[in-house]
Amino acid sequence: MNQFSGYLIVLVVSAGITFGFAHLARRVGVKYGLHPPIRERDVHQTPTPRLGGVAMFIGILIAFGVAWQLPFFDLVFADPEPVLAILGAALFIVGIGVADDLWDLDWMIKLAAQFMAAGLVAWLGVQIYSLPIGGLTVGSSWVSFSMTVFAIVLVMNAINFVDGLDGLVAGVAIIANTVFFVYTQLLVTSTGASDYFNLASLIAAILVGACLGFLPLNWHPARLFMGDAGALLVGLLMATSAAAVTGQVDPAALGRTQLLPAFIPILLPFAILVVPLADFVLAVLRRLRAGKSPFSADRMHLHHRLLDLGHSQVHAVLIFYGWTVVISVGCLAFFAVPSWMALLFVTVGVLTCTVFTLLPLGRRRRADRLAQRAVPDADGAPGSALYDRLDEASGQRDPEAPVSGDTLDTLDSLAKKDQHP
Repeated sequence: MNQFSGYLIVLVVSAGITFGFAHLARRVGVKYGLHPPIRERDVHQTPTPRLGGVAMFIGILIAFGVAWQLPFFDLVFADPEPVLAILGAALFIVGIGVADDLWDLDWMIKLAAQFMAAGLVAWLGVQIYSLPIGGLTVGSSWVSFSMTVFAIVLVMNAINFVDGLDGLVAGVAIIANTVFFVYTQLLVTSTGASDYFNLASLIAAILVGACLGFLPLNWHPARLFMGDAGALLVGLLMATSAAAVTGQVDPAALGRTQLLPAFIPILLPFAILVVPLADFVLAVLRRLRAGKSPFSADRMHLHHRLLDLGHSQVHAVLIFYGWTVVISVGCLAFFAVPSWMALLFVTVGVLTCTVFTLLPLGRRRRADRLAQRAVPDADGAPGSALYDRLDEASGQRDPEAPVSGDTLDTLDSLAKKDQHP
C-alpha cells in the first residue's frame, strides 16, 4: 500500500457511510418531527432535522475501525489509548449536541460538557507539549493539559458559532482539513517523523470524508443540518489534529532558514480556522459590551452581515470558502514555495475576495442613482414611484405611502437595463 492509498480508503469509507446515514437521519427526523422550531435568528424558513452530526459520527467511527485493520496505520494504533480517547470524547460531545439540538440546553451545561470532552482528549490522548517558537517547551504537565483543553474548547465554539448557513461549516472544514493534510505530509517528508503526523493526517482525511458525505444534503436549500452535534464534532477533531502536530513538531527539524516557515506549525492551525475564530471573537466582544453572556444568541454573525449586505446564501457561503482558501493555502505556501510566490498568491487572493465581499455596495449605490432618476406612473400617485433609501433617510418621503412591488428586484431589473439598453 502506497503513501496515500490508506488515507484514500478511509476518506471514501467515511464519506460513503456518512452519506448513507445522513439520508437515514433525514427520514427519521422528518417522520418523527425531530427538529426544533425556527428561531428568529435562523436564516432557513422550513423546519429541518438537525441530526447530521449523528451520521457524521457514525461515518467517522466506522472509518477509524477500517483504518485499525489496515497495516498502513499500525503505527497509529500501536498505542490505541489516544484514538479511543478521541472517539470517546467525540461520542460524548455528539450526545450533548443532539440533546441541545432537540431540547435547547442551557449554555453552561454545553460549555461544561465541552470542557469534559476536551479534558478526556488531553488526559488520555493528545496534548500540546511544546510551542514551535524557538523550541519553547511548555513548563509543566498541568500547563500543557490546561492549554490543550482551552484550545480545543475554543475551536469547538468557533466552529459552532459560524454554523449558520447551508453548507458553510462542511465546506470550510473540507478546505481547511485538506490544507492541513497536505501540511502534515510535507512535514513527514521534511522531518522523517511519522507517528503523531500520521494520527493528524488520519483525523484530517476521515473528517474531510465525513464532510464530503454530508455536504450534498446540506447544500442550499439544505435538507439536513449537522446541528450542534456535528459542529462540535468537527471542531473537536480539527483541534485535536492540530494539537497533535503543533504541540510536538520541532521547527529546527524543518530544514528551512527563512523566519516565517519556522512559525508555520503554530500559524497554520489558526490560518485554517481564521474565519470561525474571527466570528467567535467578534461575537464574544459584542455580547460582553452589551452586558450579555458571551454565549447568548444574536443575529450579527459574519454570515448574517453578508446576507444583510445583499449577498444570497450561496454567494455568502462561497465568499467564506474563498477567504478560507486564500488564508490557509497562502499560509501553507510560505512553507512550500518561494516567499515571493506565496506573497503574490495572498495579495491577489485578498484583493479578489475583498472585491466580491463588497460587491453589493456598488450595486446598492447604482440602485440608489437609478431610483433618483425614476419617474412616477402617469397618474402621479405618490406611492407609485420607486422606493428611494435616500429619500427615506432624509425624511422627504411619506412613510405611509405604499411601495410598488419588490424594491430590490425592481432596482435590479433597472440596473440590468441600464447596463444593456
